[in-house]
Amino acid sequence: MSGIRRPFNFSAGPACLPLPVLEQVAAEMSDWQGCGMGVMEMSHRGPQFQSIIDAAEHDLRSLLAVPDDFAVLFMQGGGLAENAIVPLNLAMRGKVDVLVTGSWSAKSAAEARKYADVHFAANTEADGYRSIPSPSDWQLRPDADYLHLCSNETIDGVEFHELPDLDALGSAAPLVVDCSSNQLSRPMDWSRVGLAFGGAQKNVGPAGVTLVFARRSLLGRALPHCPSAFDYQRVAEQGSMYNTPPTFSIYVAGLVFRWALKFEYLGLRGLAAIERQNIDKAALLYEFLDRSSLFSNAVAPSVRSRMNVPFFLREPALTDTCLREAAAAGLLQLKGHKSKGGMRASLYNAMPIEGVRALVNFLQDFEIRHG
Repeated sequence: MSGIRRPFNFSAGPACLPLPVLEQVAAEMSDWQGCGMGVMEMSHRGPQFQSIIDAAEHDLRSLLAVPDDFAVLFMQGGGLAENAIVPLNLAMRGKVDVLVTGSWSAKSAAEARKYADVHFAANTEADGYRSIPSPSDWQLRPDADYLHLCSNETIDGVEFHELPDLDALGSAAPLVVDCSSNQLSRPMDWSRVGLAFGGAQKNVGPAGVTLVFARRSLLGRALPHCPSAFDYQRVAEQGSMYNTPPTFSIYVAGLVFRWALKFEYLGLRGLAAIERQNIDKAALLYEFLDRSSLFSNAVAPSVRSRMNVPFFLREPALTDTCLREAAAAGLLQLKGHKSKGGMRASLYNAMPIEGVRALVNFLQDFEIRHG
């Protein structure tokens, strides 16, 4: 099956998965490693699944160099649910600061407002979410329970290329990072993070599991009305098995972690290789967009996302034609988010650089024919 040539899937999520992972899942679907059961059938309390989740956590910690003072939790509900679960665990004083740099952080702020007083440390809505203000311009409250940011805005194509150092800004608040669409794509500076979370359905695996990395010193702060299944300390104490976890999603995520650890590119291996390829993929597409007379991207170059590249035709009436011809050429799911229109290419880890080359070649040809 290794010779399979598939279309290139640019979906923003659920997104493409590495072909070797899909092939292994197919081979083990009805019988995982000779145990007579598929993973979807086995008890989460049995030794087989315990070995799966243990290996997944071990490999994830190795891949991202997660320190021992962080608990790794496999939860459910996606990043959207974490927008409620985080304040239910951390908003002890009822004060949450949020950096609103795109559609997802705006949703995070709206959800947190149900449980706490929310203050915008910065808000770029007025410029169409095309930039990130300098940290020196942020308005941080001294008594905030935490500062929330979205490290990569999937819809708007804006990414923090460096996490802020809140200590240097004079803030004692922990930093909460929604890294749903760029986790596993680059190293994480854990020294600057209090808690990070991300839905799996972009760089990690199928929808169903949400990764949470929580500094252990932040556990045990849940508000009295926090549901027990969402209490980070309780979930950590139970090894992510307080209730039945999303077993199949964890299994596939574990295979992705193993694939990522072995990934090679330009003489590099593991996360370094993944990051290097992601840099090269994004550069290929942005370089074309910047010189194009038909296509454009409006995000400030210093904060452009490596993962999600929204772009627009200067002649919007051509958008449907472009999408239709792209699909016929094996370039799938390039339609922009419904709130933005246009087109969007998501360049997650499993998207090979050959896919981006194919996309750029297609766009160049389309511009020649329609420009």
